Order: sequence, then C-alpha cells, then structure tokens
Amino acid sequence: LKVLSCIDSILQSPRAPPLIFRPSKGPVQNCNKENGQGCGFEHLPLTIEMWADQLIALKDLHRSLRKLSLELLPWNTKEPQDNRESIRVEDLQLIVDAILEELEHKEKNSQTQSLQTLSAIVSHFQKLFDVNSLNGVYPRMNEVYIKLGEMTNAMKNLHELLELDSSAPPTVVVDTVGKLCDIINKNVTEQVQQLLGTQDIHSIINKLEEHECFFPPFQALIQDLLCLLEISNVDDILPAVENLK
Repeated sequence: LKVLSCIDSILQSPRAPPLIFRPSKGPVQNCNKENGQGCGFEHLPLTIEMWADQLIALKDLHRSLRKLSLELLPWNTKEPQDNRESIRVEDLQLIVDAILEELEHKEKNSQTQSLQTLSAIVSHFQKLFDVNSLNGVYPRMNEVYIKLGEMTNAMKNLHELLELDSSAPPTVVVDTVGKLCDIINKNVTEQVQQLLGTQDIHSIINKLEEHECFFPPFQALIQDLLCLLEISNVDDILPAVENLK
C-alpha cells in the first residue's frame, strides 16, 4: 500500500509522464490492493526497466558528447562528470549549446575571413595586371586567360617540334631554340663563303665592294641594250645581236 501511495503521488504530480496509468479492464472491485494486481500498474515493471536502460544510455551519450566537445573545444579544460551517479538532461544540453555556439562563432569568423581574403585577392590581381578599377578586373581576367591559352598552345607545339619532353621547362625550350638559331646562322655563313669563294670576312667585304662597283654600270648597259634592241628580256639580247650581223 505504501508503494501504491507513492505511485499515486507521482501520478498526481504535474511532471508525471502522460499515459503512465492505464486503467484495468473490468470492474474496480476486482482490484487487489494488497499486491497491486489489477489496479492499472501491470505495465510499470517494463516501463521501469525501459527507464533504467535509458538512464544508462543517457550516461553513454554524455560520455560521447564530452569526447566531441573535447575535439571541437580543446581549450575547455573542465573535468568531465561521467563518474556522477546520475546524468541529467541539462548536462547534455549545456554541452550541446556550447558546441553550437562555437560552431556559429566559427561560421561567422570564416565568412568574415573569406570576405577579407577575396578582397586581398582582387587587390593583388589589380596590382599584378595593372587594373585601375573593379570593372576592369573581369575583362583583364578574360584577356589573361586568352593569352595563357595561346602561350600554352605555343609551348606545346614547340615541345613537339623540338622533340622535347612535355615536362621540359620554358628555359629548356628557349635554350634549344637558341642552339638551332646558332646552327642556322653558321650554315648561312658557310653558304655565303662558298658562294663568294672566300673563307674570311674581309674577303667577303671586298667581294661585296667589287660587286657594288661593277653591278650599277653593268645594269645600265643591259638596260640600254634592251631599249636599243627593242626587247624586254635579257635572254633575247644575244639572238638580237646575232641577227644584226
């Protein structure tokens, strides 16, 4: 009866869970107050077992939240209360509120930092590519992108033409082109020397000076012959002279 009286006081409490009391089927007179059977409390053992399991799970949940709090809030050196006999929902709520507050704070800071970072990036781009206003940033970006594509294609073609590895840096490409230019210039010099029949630069200069002295009068003579013979082709001069014999 004392137990039933305690149960009655719990049921009458404003904080009592709903539907904790289930009226028994059948007339009230069948209730056996000595053993509590048939008075609507037959389900209480299962409910109490469920509550006991939930209390154990509540302690495990508190331990997990403490671990999460230490990961997200490592500066929080407050000792955990896992060894307490009972864990309250308020304890869990405090941990969750602290984590949520820190996450909101981080999100606000990240947004502020991101805006500052974007502003610094735009300013740096303006300095690098000589852009005076924000309106000129996008056109200059497009221009840089087009130029970069052209340079990339040019370097790719040079790698293929020079038979270089695709990973070869631009300095290697420039050195290879320079060597080819030296080879071409050397071959041109040798060909000029063979054409003029000389092997030194002074002889080449003398040959060119002789050519400058000889060619203008010779050209004037040829022009006079073309006019005199009334022809327009140099190859026709000899046949025309032979016809005059």
